[in-house]
Amino acid sequence: MAKNVLGEELETCSMQPLTGFYRSGCCETGPDDLGKHTVCAIVTADFLEFSRSRGNDLSTPAPQYGFPGLKPGDRWCLCVDRWVEAYQAGKAPWVVLRATHESVRESVSMEVLNQYAYEARQN
Repeated sequence: MAKNVLGEELETCSMQPLTGFYRSGCCETGPDDLGKHTVCAIVTADFLEFSRSRGNDLSTPAPQYGFPGLKPGDRWCLCVDRWVEAYQAGKAPWVVLRATHESVRESVSMEVLNQYAYEARQN
């Protein structure tokens, strides 16, 4: 059973739109996932524009791949390196800690993750 950054069972990130490298709704990873799609993020307009500027347009639908295109507020499993890049540029989206894979802690400290924790905004 996959774990999240809190050491608990990994929760679902999103079923609509369906996300995850394995399109399971979870930010699971494995040997085939070279990009490590492990950060469950709530995308923002700033992040979507940032990602587009880096050559990864996540907002334009690609029906041939069953991809509806993302809009602000959608949850999506991001590559950890892209999230770090966005963080360094001041464009990082919120992170759903309970749905973010434990391996993210190899690249991002819990201190930083807690600063961007979507859960903290709910209290």
